[in-house]
Amino acid sequence: MQALTAPTVFPCYVAADRAIAERLAALLERGADVRVFLGEGQLAEGADLAEKAREGRIADIVLVLFSRSSMPSRWPRAQWEDALVKEPAAEGVRIAFLKCDDCIPPRVLAPMFDAARLRDVKRWVRGSEPGEPPSAEFSADLEVLGIAIADRPGTDTVASLALAREFARAFSGDFDAVLHLDSATGTLADMAGDLASQLGLHLEGELAGNLDHLRIFCEARRFLLVLEGAAPADLIFGGRCSTLVSSEPGVPSPDTLRQLARAFDAVEDWTEACRLARQARRVARDQFRLAECFEIMSQWRAMAEERDDRAVVDEASRELVWILDGWGRTAEARQLEQARAMEFDEQLPLFFE
Repeated sequence: MQALTAPTVFPCYVAADRAIAERLAALLERGADVRVFLGEGQLAEGADLAEKAREGRIADIVLVLFSRSSMPSRWPRAQWEDALVKEPAAEGVRIAFLKCDDCIPPRVLAPMFDAARLRDVKRWVRGSEPGEPPSAEFSADLEVLGIAIADRPGTDTVASLALAREFARAFSGDFDAVLHLDSATGTLADMAGDLASQLGLHLEGELAGNLDHLRIFCEARRFLLVLEGAAPADLIFGGRCSTLVSSEPGVPSPDTLRQLARAFDAVEDWTEACRLARQARRVARDQFRLAECFEIMSQWRAMAEERDDRAVVDEASRELVWILDGWGRTAEARQLEQARAMEFDEQLPLFFE
């Protein structure tokens, strides 16, 4: 769904070029989040292309479609220079020219695009850099993926991590941002916290709420999310967001909290496990990632109970009470705090007659 403030595009074209104009409009509205004045842009019989371009300056962007049908046999510079060059520049209106067939437009009109490469027009409309050409090794697969998830929002899966990363590199100009996420290791809370960190979001709530926040945020933006190693359903977003899943995992996430969680899961020495748990707690608090902190503290508390380490059970319980209370789960927090206090806090002596 387009925002009310979406940029507007006015294509100027003749009826004979309507099919190309429709393809271009569909591509731009799906992949560039713009509103296209398609019907308004068609020239009436006998109308002048330069005058239509003047009319098109009601929009943010004007696209003039050149063809044998739209261009007169002789087109003196004085007839088009003001409408197509000087006036748009003076008014700050972006204007571009699309060549639809083998016609020969004036050479000075730039940027110039060809109808065989409408994706270049889309990237120009988005304000993206042209970027490097895709690798020849993957060219056929990349084009298929481009149609599926770059020219419109969508989801696709590939077996090769190299292909997924090459697509992300070659098609980065089609997206507001490209995000890579290790989805092969750790828990869903780990992945959600990692993604939120990449996006600069502070999500202090429970996992379900954090996932909802991520979904709303990502679906409103033209992101490419590359999931490396698995496809958790909760991290495949709709809206304007595209998702590419690589069945082949990449390297484990370099995210600091996820590194600590991996180390904590693998460690055997209890002293080192306690050090890692406390360090993870500090990092999680600093980064407002309490869902992950809750998981680690719950695991640490269970491990301490198995070892009958009462001091650690008390320490982890206090942290869990604090998190539960912050989440509004007051009854659970009170129940856990009462159990903790009965076991660990000093009690007044009871005297019986």
